[in-house]
Amino acid sequence: MSLIKRSLAEFIGTFWLVLGGCGSAVLAAAYTTESAKISVNTSFPLGIGLVGVSLAFGLTVLTGAYALGHISGGHFNPAVSFGFWAGKRFPSSDLLPYIASQVLGAILAGGVIYLIASGQAGFTLTGSNPLATNGFGVHSPGGYNLLACFITEVIMTFMFLLIILGVTDRRAPKGFAPLAIGLALTLIHLISIPVTNTSVNPARSTGVAIFAGTQLFSQVWLFWVAPILGAIVAGWFYLTVFSETSVEAQQNIEELV
Repeated sequence: MSLIKRSLAEFIGTFWLVLGGCGSAVLAAAYTTESAKISVNTSFPLGIGLVGVSLAFGLTVLTGAYALGHISGGHFNPAVSFGFWAGKRFPSSDLLPYIASQVLGAILAGGVIYLIASGQAGFTLTGSNPLATNGFGVHSPGGYNLLACFITEVIMTFMFLLIILGVTDRRAPKGFAPLAIGLALTLIHLISIPVTNTSVNPARSTGVAIFAGTQLFSQVWLFWVAPILGAIVAGWFYLTVFSETSVEAQQNIEELV
């Protein structure tokens, strides 16, 4: 498959991830309506909440990986690309085209979310995380400091890449990788939304922050440094500790024969 086609698949996949994940957080997480009132002062909650947003992120990766994974590998995330590169499963020559495609797809999705959200009367970019942005300190949903947010993003991305590398290993059961990856991303969001609003994906963070103002965009650096660090460590760790040895590879070949 040509690099252009693979980069286009990464663009579309990342667009879908940010549109589905961040879009659900902005448009549906805390949805209310007058028709949902069950008494004068009580409304029936129609929003999907933290669990729903977590599932939305997982479902975008699951569906995107099944639809486009056979074309580009289904990274949809610069950290994943770096993790595969560190694990010697991805060429360095493809890093820049993939990352550029991922960031552009995320920015387009962020713009679409902003365009849709601003169509509601009275819409303003208010709160600590407008447009589902990521942040630390005052922009952490739970008020967590920089160190706590840094540790969270490094560890969550490390585990995410360890799972991805494991389920895409040729020794793993075939056909289930997107399901495991989607569920892993769901779990990661369930753990870390209160801390950083969950990034583990530099493109996802950049794509919405660019429309949310300079204060939030000034914190995006953390969501490049921490996820990429966690991903590179995971790639190196899997390659060093869990990769198939030449003896094991020969044994597997003999079993197939």
